[in-house]
Amino acid sequence: MSAAFREIKAAVTRSKGAPFVIESARIRAPQNDEVLVRIVATGMCHTDMIVRDQYYPVPLPAVLGHEGAGVVEAVGPSVKGLEVGDHVVLTYGYCGHCLPCGSGHASYCQEFFGRNFSGADPHGQCALEDASGSPLHDHFFAQSSFATFALSRENNAIKVSKEAPIELLGPLGCGIQTGAGAVINSLKVTAGSSFAAFGAGAVGLSAVLAAKVAGASTIIAVDVVPSRLELALELGATHAVNSRETDVVNAIRVITKGGVNFALESTGRPEVLRNAVDSLGGLGCLGVVGAPPLGTTAEFDVNDLLLGGKSIRGIVEGDSVPQKFIPQLVELYLQGRFAFDKLIKIYPFEEINQAAEDSERGITLKPVLRIS
Repeated sequence: MSAAFREIKAAVTRSKGAPFVIESARIRAPQNDEVLVRIVATGMCHTDMIVRDQYYPVPLPAVLGHEGAGVVEAVGPSVKGLEVGDHVVLTYGYCGHCLPCGSGHASYCQEFFGRNFSGADPHGQCALEDASGSPLHDHFFAQSSFATFALSRENNAIKVSKEAPIELLGPLGCGIQTGAGAVINSLKVTAGSSFAAFGAGAVGLSAVLAAKVAGASTIIAVDVVPSRLELALELGATHAVNSRETDVVNAIRVITKGGVNFALESTGRPEVLRNAVDSLGGLGCLGVVGAPPLGTTAEFDVNDLLLGGKSIRGIVEGDSVPQKFIPQLVELYLQGRFAFDKLIKIYPFEEINQAAEDSERGITLKPVLRIS
C-alpha cells in the first residue's frame, strides 16, 4: 500500500436498496485545498436513504454520509484557514466561483449536482478504494462521511467552537441547517407572525425551533405521529395538528383567523404541499424543502395563488452561507436557545442499518452515528 493512502473503515452501499456494509478501505492524502477529517460522528439523513434506494442516480458502489463532524487530521498545501486539531462540521459542496456562489447563494451553485451527487471529484476521480484496490464512489456532498475519515474542501469544512459537543454537531451541516435556514434566511419569518411546519421530522422541528428564535407568535406543527407533535409543543410550537384526524387546512385557518403567514413543506408528498398552499393567508409564502423522487409533480389552485398574492419557493440547504450560519446555530445552542439535541439519538457506527430502519419507520427523528 502506498504511504499516500490511509486505512479506514467505511459503510459501503454496493447495490440498490442493499444494507450498508462496513468494510476496510483506503483514502488518499489531501491535495490542494482539501482537508482530511477524522470523523467523530455523522448524522443520517433522508437523502442518504433515497440515494441508497437510487431515487437519485449516484453511481454505486458508494460511500454516502453527508452530515459529518470531526477533527482536522491533515491539510492540503493550499489550505489557509484550517489547522490540524480544528473541530469542523462538514456541509455541502460548491464551486465558489459561479454567479450564484459569488452572490452568496452557494446552495444554488451551477455545479451543485456534480459536486454533491456525481460520486467523484470535479475531475471524475475517487479518493477512496476498497480492500481489493477498486474505486469506491465518494465525494458525496463533498465528504462521504459514513467512514472513519473523510476528505472535504476547505470551503465546506466549517470551523466550530471546541466548547460545543462535536458528536452532536454533524446534522447542522444539512438537515438542521435546512430547516432553520429556511425559516431565518429564506422565508425570513418575522416577529409576531404565524408559521406552520408541514412535517415534524428533524427538518420540520428544526424549523419550529428557528421560528421560536425569530419571534413568531403562532407556530403550528402538522404531522400524523402523536409523539412528534408532542415534541413540537415542547420545542416551542403553540399548536399541533394531526392531519390524519383533522382537516388541516380548516384548522390552520381557524387558528390564524384566515391563513398562515409562512409555511414550510418538508415531507416531499404532493398532497401535503397542496394543503400547505391552501393554508396560506393573503401574501403568504410557502417554502418547499421535501425531496420526492425525480419527476414528481404537484398541483394547486392557480387563482387561489394569484388572487391571494401567495408565493411558493424551493429552498436548498436553507439558503445558508455555511461559514456564517453554522457557527451561529452552534452559538444559539450554547446559549440554550436552539435545542436541536432533543431531535438526536446516537447509534454506534456498527448499527448503521438499525439507525436507517428506525429513521424510515419514524422511531428516530435524527440518527447520529458515533464513528470514533
